[in-house]
Amino acid sequence: MDQKKQLEAAGVENAAAGHGNLKQSDLDELIASSDTGARTPAGPVGKLILAVALAWSLFQLWIASPLPYTLGIGILNDTQARAFHLAFALFLTYAAYPAARTRFELLIGVTVPTVVVALFMYGAKDGTSIWWIPLVGLLLVGAILLGSPKNRVPSWEWAMALLGASAAMYTYVFYEGISQRVGAPVSQDYVVAVIGMLLLLEAARRSLGPALMLVATAFLVYTFLGPLMPAIISHKGNALSEVVNHQWITTEGVFGIALGVSTSFVFLFVLFGSLLDKAGAGNYFIQVAFSLMGHMRGGPAKAAVVSSAMTGLISGSSIANVVTTGTFTIPLMRKVGFSAEKAGAIEVASSVNGQIMPPVMGAAAFLMVEYVGLSYFEVVKHAFLPAVISYIALVYIVHLEAMKSELQALPRSYVPGPWLQRLAGVSVAVIAMCLLSFAVYYGMGWIRPAFGDNAGVVVFALLILVYLGLMVVASREQPLQLDDPESPATTLPVPGPTIRSGLHYILPVVVLVWSLMVDRLSPGLSAFWASAFMVFILVTQRPVMALLRGEADFAAKIIEGFTDLLEGLVSGARNMIGIGIATATAGIIVGAVSQTGVGSALADVVEVLSGGNLMAILMLTAVLSLILGMGLPTTANYIVVSALLAPVIVTLGQQNGLIVPLIAVHLFVFYFGIMADVTPPVGLASFAAAAVSGGDPVKTGMVAFFYSLRTAALPFLFIFNTELLLIDVNWIQGVFVFVVATAAMLLFAAATQGWFLTRNRWYETLLLLLVAFSLFRPGFWMDRLVPPFEQLAPIAIEQAAMKVQPGDSIRLNVDGLDQLGDPISFVGVLPIGAGESGAQRLSASGMQYIVDGEKVTIDNVGYDSAAQAAGFDWDQVVTAVLVPARQPSKYWMFIPALLVLGGIVSLQRRRTIILP
Repeated sequence: MDQKKQLEAAGVENAAAGHGNLKQSDLDELIASSDTGARTPAGPVGKLILAVALAWSLFQLWIASPLPYTLGIGILNDTQARAFHLAFALFLTYAAYPAARTRFELLIGVTVPTVVVALFMYGAKDGTSIWWIPLVGLLLVGAILLGSPKNRVPSWEWAMALLGASAAMYTYVFYEGISQRVGAPVSQDYVVAVIGMLLLLEAARRSLGPALMLVATAFLVYTFLGPLMPAIISHKGNALSEVVNHQWITTEGVFGIALGVSTSFVFLFVLFGSLLDKAGAGNYFIQVAFSLMGHMRGGPAKAAVVSSAMTGLISGSSIANVVTTGTFTIPLMRKVGFSAEKAGAIEVASSVNGQIMPPVMGAAAFLMVEYVGLSYFEVVKHAFLPAVISYIALVYIVHLEAMKSELQALPRSYVPGPWLQRLAGVSVAVIAMCLLSFAVYYGMGWIRPAFGDNAGVVVFALLILVYLGLMVVASREQPLQLDDPESPATTLPVPGPTIRSGLHYILPVVVLVWSLMVDRLSPGLSAFWASAFMVFILVTQRPVMALLRGEADFAAKIIEGFTDLLEGLVSGARNMIGIGIATATAGIIVGAVSQTGVGSALADVVEVLSGGNLMAILMLTAVLSLILGMGLPTTANYIVVSALLAPVIVTLGQQNGLIVPLIAVHLFVFYFGIMADVTPPVGLASFAAAAVSGGDPVKTGMVAFFYSLRTAALPFLFIFNTELLLIDVNWIQGVFVFVVATAAMLLFAAATQGWFLTRNRWYETLLLLLVAFSLFRPGFWMDRLVPPFEQLAPIAIEQAAMKVQPGDSIRLNVDGLDQLGDPISFVGVLPIGAGESGAQRLSASGMQYIVDGEKVTIDNVGYDSAAQAAGFDWDQVVTAVLVPARQPSKYWMFIPALLVLGGIVSLQRRRTIILP
């Protein structure tokens, strides 16, 4: 059996098990089987699938554009748009994805509908007629067992596609009637919801594998069988009518926030990335990275990191990132001496890291906007620094691996100039970019007030002029050729010509970033304008280049440009199938969490297992995030872990005196959720990389996890040191934090790799870890020397309010009851308002209290006040008051840390001089 048949028969895992050097067609098949759908029939059926995908992209562009409101037609509210979005996703899933790839998946596909049907029948206790539910389940199981060939779509799968789309469109077609009977579903609501959830779960299995389907089913089991659960997580259980209403008819479940974000934002960004890649930007990014870094020791691996970072900016899939860049980078890494496992692991670590890199973050950035309640700009600002530091550390890890293995660089195809000349060239380039940035910023600032409503036309005209100028520059260079992974290059491209040949690809990214960061447009509208400009580039770049180069086939180039556009639109829609299904299926999980209160139960479980120890709580949460993230795409991964585990850290942290901003908590669970793409036994990105490299997939995953320890360390660090997230720091402090944190992360990498200037001795590794920790969190040591808070008796609460300036905070330890009436103790941070006395300041903060001897009881809190936001409520008893104490600067702890580092450097330099 050849490799392609193995891939088809056994999936990514079996293909990766020792079968390297796959052909490009096999790699395309790998991506298709996991991301875009492996079935593309020939003839009218194939054209129909492409037409539906094209219609989906055009629909999303329409609802994101200002045109519906300008023309007064086709205006849809959020709920209606979500119905169309899911209908397209379900239809294309059944049309493009065959029923089963492995026997295990087939077994899951038959078992889960059977279990869910049994649950529905168990929950129908309110007189609902249920005779038809087993029939629906039987028909679905029969359709799965009948199988589905890859070269055609059988009639029963057309029926499933149409039924799925119809169930999704139900909330649109009967929108008015549903809005008048919320909470009281009728018979047709039951039928549509049952069919819809069964078909959605099967669609998740086809497009994403069994993991998400099983997790969603487990939450349905928990929803219906709550009374049968262990006491610590038990609940009353929910009837079928409640589940139908909550999960399908309202926007609490499937049609909730997650699907809304996919509809409004994610599709446009995925489409933008697809159009950019179709234009040739993906190959351009790879070539630029190799031209700049390939000449270094271990250069191909360093270039793999940089190119994966650039690809990850616009990619929503770890697997697609691995295969797209890995087909070129992995063979070159092996050529210069990296083993198959290390080459694959470096690609995995860099590709998965692309999911934490703003502005897209695997679409999680837009979900964080909704879940955390921050603006998109704030989310990107907080996520930026850890992502950049992580990538810099990965480049350093690659450098250390090259040093340990004494690897050589690829030869240049040109003779570089003197180092001083190159330094001057880099300086001129940096200065030119800064001047250009200032000119664009202040120029745009002048255009908008000067031209008013016509400013958009003026800006577009200027963009066209810049685009034409960059095309003139590119036309003077040789076009970049797509690299053949089976015949990797042995020399490197020249940086200057390589960079100049595709500068126009950066313009749509500039439009996107400008719209998001400067104009502060919504993410959806920003992506629309960036995509619109990308459409313009796709249609025009071929004919314009032909005209500038004097080529004769100008008319053919126009046709090719429109062909590229159509293919990009279709590719964008097919890339979105899995994400659309993932967000809808994850909605079942989110709906179950809100319906059953499992979040509070999970907090109790973690608290019991951890014994209340703060680090144990964080470690358990990290492990649970890894487990819940296994096999899930980035978007669904974040939805699940944030819905379940973010409240756990917030609740238990507050009870143990750790007050963490919500964005830090969400980034914590997000980082560990995406680590599941790396770690065996389910690390799909590792299996994909092994399929390219020919290495052992489990070993590749283990090495990749070892390389990713820096990413695993960062969440613990920014939980305790929120300066890493640029919270409450100015830009000067931000630069200082970046420099120090980067140095600390490089030392952490050197410790975990066992190599700094030379091979570490065991005590040097421990000292490097100690120094890295001290640089990351100097406050830890200072807090041991000088306590950060002064503890006062509860009756001193008014004196405490006078000890701080208005706007600063004090902390109150309180005892009270939680929402379920159980006793709870926690620490709340109370910002102090303005006033002449302590009582007035506390009143301005919304705090009303009663003093009875030595006892202070909160009598009431003002509505929408600082006290209410801090979690305080009536009848809570204040047990202690904590006031910030005068403490020396924590940065004094850098001195002993740097002295220890100097000693390590001295020891290792002495060994490098003595040893040959």
